Amino acid sequence: MKKIKNSIVILLLTLSIIACESDNLKSDAFGNFEADETLVSSEMNGKLLIFNIGEGEVIEKGEITGLIDTIIPALQLIEIEAQRGKISANIKSIDAQNNILLQQKENLEIDLSRVENMKASGAATQKQYDDITGQLKLINKQKAANNTQKVAIQKEFEILVAKELLIEELLNKCRIKNPAKGTVIEKYAELGEITTAGKPLYKIANLKKIILRAYISGGQLHAVKNGQGCKVLIDKGKKEFLEYKGKVTWISSQAEFTPKIIQTKEERVNMVYAIKIEVINDGKIKMGMPGEVIF
Repeated sequence: MKKIKNSIVILLLTLSIIACESDNLKSDAFGNFEADETLVSSEMNGKLLIFNIGEGEVIEKGEITGLIDTIIPALQLIEIEAQRGKISANIKSIDAQNNILLQQKENLEIDLSRVENMKASGAATQKQYDDITGQLKLINKQKAANNTQKVAIQKEFEILVAKELLIEELLNKCRIKNPAKGTVIEKYAELGEITTAGKPLYKIANLKKIILRAYISGGQLHAVKNGQGCKVLIDKGKKEFLEYKGKVTWISSQAEFTPKIIQTKEERVNMVYAIKIEVINDGKIKMGMPGEVIF
């Protein structure tokens, strides 16, 4: 009986020692979870004709999330198209005039050849010769003037092309395109509202890969490296934890005072270094939650 009692005492002492040791196991770093956030803003002024997203919704990269009123740039495109037709007609008119001048020039050159032959035999006068050569010079000047005008009109056409590209870009900016895959965490506008360029519309964050921003002391720096694996713990009830695999992705190169919400092994007045640990989120980790790290 005495042996049984001694065995029970030993067992209780052993369990007590294990419990004490368990209590003495402390995490190496503490912090809070955050995510890479992207603020999506309007690039144009106008009314939100389409904007059907909601907080908590997952949006793919490149997805069109809204549309701002496009009536003004659309009308500008119609105006440009009309100007393009007018310029095209002017160029065709100049080409037609040049064709007429070319034909007149060919006729005068034939007449000039005849007058030169007649002049050699005394059958034509110098004045007849001068009249034809003068007409040829005038035709050449008219053709040169037409070509100069054509170049100017072609430049107008190039300006229209540039304006068209600009307006198409404005039309493209009327479409609100999601820049990165993420979850809508805040929404700042509603369908039908008037928005302005630069006004925030919504904020998204990648909650699949969440970041634990924690702090370590200078004495821990030698043991922590970029790419290093670690354990990340979050609370599960009062005494239990959920464990995740983490990876160190960033270590600050500059020391800072410990934030008030963080407690490390050393006193809070000591200088610490911020680190970021990437964790694959199963949906249980929320932004702002506290977390612990064991290296």
